[in-house]
Amino acid sequence: MRQKQFLFTDGSADPRKNIGFGAYLHVRDVDHFDASLKQQIKIKKFEPTSSTKLEIETLLWALKNINPKEGALVVFTDCQNILGLQKRRDKLESHDYLTSKNKKIANHELYQEFFKLQDTLQCQFIKVKGHRPKDDKDAIDRFFTLVDRASRNALRNDADAQHI
Repeated sequence: MRQKQFLFTDGSADPRKNIGFGAYLHVRDVDHFDASLKQQIKIKKFEPTSSTKLEIETLLWALKNINPKEGALVVFTDCQNILGLQKRRDKLESHDYLTSKNKKIANHELYQEFFKLQDTLQCQFIKVKGHRPKDDKDAIDRFFTLVDRASRNALRNDADAQHI
């Protein structure tokens, strides 16, 4: 029997500098939360990027670095763009990723890569409402908060380092 895996992804971008940091946490058990899991979070700087592009870049980077073929993968994200991509797939592909003005849509290469990966994986995407008050957080929210904070702190620390 294939084991379920869980992936939490998030990103923080600075649109003025066109940089961002993506973070992910890959776990096999969401029943036992431990703050020490933050040591397992992977963080990467992306540039040039935007907030929309960063979220898909982070997801693709995570999917390439874990081995999701070992079992069904449940992906938790707060990115509406990622969650809506599957519904938009037919239209995007049938229009060859072109706008009404015959220009390629932004991030089309990333979307194509996402669809190719998704075709080979058993993935389920679940929306997480980010930035909930502490009292309203369930177990999944606590896992997601770890990656949310990691990406925000990495961006903040990078900005601080550049001002020294």
